[in-house]
Amino acid sequence: MPRPTAAQFAYGSATVVATTLALLLLFRTESGVGVAAVGTTALALGLLVALRLPLPRHRTAAEGAGRTATDRTSSAAARTHHALESIGARERVTAGRPSARSSTRADEHSLRR
Repeated sequence: MPRPTAAQFAYGSATVVATTLALLLLFRTESGVGVAAVGTTALALGLLVALRLPLPRHRTAAEGAGRTATDRTSSAAARTHHALESIGARERVTAGRPSARSSTRADEHSLRR
């Protein structure tokens, strides 16, 4: 169960307080049973208001699994295409140099260019 947000606490609490005051003033009850009924009604209404607030949208694993295979394939293809384009551009730039890619560099880390 997700944790309540600050907005849910604020709106729920404000609803409880406002409803309690309104019902106590409206019914002018002085008995313990009447006050308990007003309090219970106000708490129920505050809980309803807090639960009906829209929750912030977070991307969950279930939503990620809902993507179609075509979406995953097209995004993977776009990343591959971009990577190949950057490699091709690098090859075109370094093709004119005689020792652009020496065999000693194959053992080095890829970030040491």
